[in-house]
Amino acid sequence: MINKNSKIFVAGHKGLIGSAIIRRLDILNYKKVITISKKDLDLRDQKKVLKFLSKIKPDAVILAAAKVGGIEANNTLRGEFIYDNLSIQNSVIHSSYVAGVKNLIFLGSSCIYPKLSKQPIKEKYLLSGYLEKTNEPYAIAKIAGIKLCESYNKQYNLNYKCLMPCNAYGINDDYDPIKSHFFPALIKKIVDAIKYRKETIYIWGNGKPLRELICSDDIADACIFFLKKKTSETLINIGTGKDKSITEYAKLIMDHLGVKLKIHYKNNKPNGTMRKLLDVSLANNYGWRYKTTLKKGLSITLNDYLERNLIN
Repeated sequence: MINKNSKIFVAGHKGLIGSAIIRRLDILNYKKVITISKKDLDLRDQKKVLKFLSKIKPDAVILAAAKVGGIEANNTLRGEFIYDNLSIQNSVIHSSYVAGVKNLIFLGSSCIYPKLSKQPIKEKYLLSGYLEKTNEPYAIAKIAGIKLCESYNKQYNLNYKCLMPCNAYGINDDYDPIKSHFFPALIKKIVDAIKYRKETIYIWGNGKPLRELICSDDIADACIFFLKKKTSETLINIGTGKDKSITEYAKLIMDHLGVKLKIHYKNNKPNGTMRKLLDVSLANNYGWRYKTTLKKGLSITLNDYLERNLIN
């Protein structure tokens, strides 16, 4: 049974979700949280990962490490997205099993589901249709990770769970113009427009795609909640059950900052999947629900971004 004295290894502790998990474990007073830097351990190297896990002997592993990015990064770095993610997953999941780790959380993304999936998306819709082409390599890697955990659970009687969150945002997000996801990209565009006294922002596609957002702190909470649960299902959706259009999110950020900017749409750029709202009834039935409202999460995220970029 996982408790506050359990030894927990968090892979990917510097990222958006990983850092939120570390903060949450610290708040809850977990005493034996283990991390290691990328320069000290390449998670793609299975021999080194197995040696590391065999040495530290964790009671649980949370795999938050991944090659991630927005639509531009996914579409242009296709080889890296499939190779790096497959390598990280295979290395950490298999090495965890060999090292005797019974409890593991594997984090993925709602992009694993078919592009034209029925809405809201239930876990059983996995592999029921074609994927969105722009992030297909990443999605295929994550699907492989799910099936790896599922297979190891059945064959070796393990407690490996795959949590699939909707679009995440929060403290320590990535605002790189090429790599970032849509929400941090919107924040950066709007703040930059204010800073440089511009009247217009540009949005890819037509602004109509609907997206569900969840604060990284809530994903961290879900990881710890389900780490301590025995579930009959390997795959569990994590979300809020609510979505808005890209344009609506842009206007929400503007309202929060007290500014009104014109929006120009780049219709020659891809929209991505038009809607991917998760059915979170399974997670809810186990007793987990998100806690952070969009208004509160946006405030926390904007404050973090402004502080990190030294903008008043």
